[in-house]
Amino acid sequence: MVATWLMATSKQSTEFFGIQIRAVYSDSPDFKFFVYANGIACVSSLVSLLTVYVLYRKGSNPSNYFYVFLHDLIIMALVMAASVAASAIGYVGAYGNTHTGWMSICDQVDKFCHRASDSIIFSYLAFFIYLILTVLSANESRQIQV
Repeated sequence: MVATWLMATSKQSTEFFGIQIRAVYSDSPDFKFFVYANGIACVSSLVSLLTVYVLYRKGSNPSNYFYVFLHDLIIMALVMAASVAASAIGYVGAYGNTHTGWMSICDQVDKFCHRASDSIIFSYLAFFIYLILTVLSANESRQIQV
């Protein structure tokens, strides 16, 4: 949720050689994907948490662990893809690409770049948490007797 909020609220405008530069997440498809993917992960995590709580209270069937594993695996892959996409475009924004002639913009819109970097860090943190959850879910589903 923090990664989504930080990226969605990051924006900055500045003037560079008389040209108005505006940096906002919605100008980049990669950052849009990042916001949507992390938002989906957040909402589905809350729904999953409520579902697991209800199943636990009713005396869960061990086969449900497999579905929790699948959920964690899908959300982990989604958050990883979003983090990598945002990292790639963030790298180009920070350092540019001399081969294609793209200049870095972080010298002009440093507030935007810092908020985007913080958001990406929180997203990678969520990815590692989902990785741990996936390993734990796989371990639990491995114990199911067919």
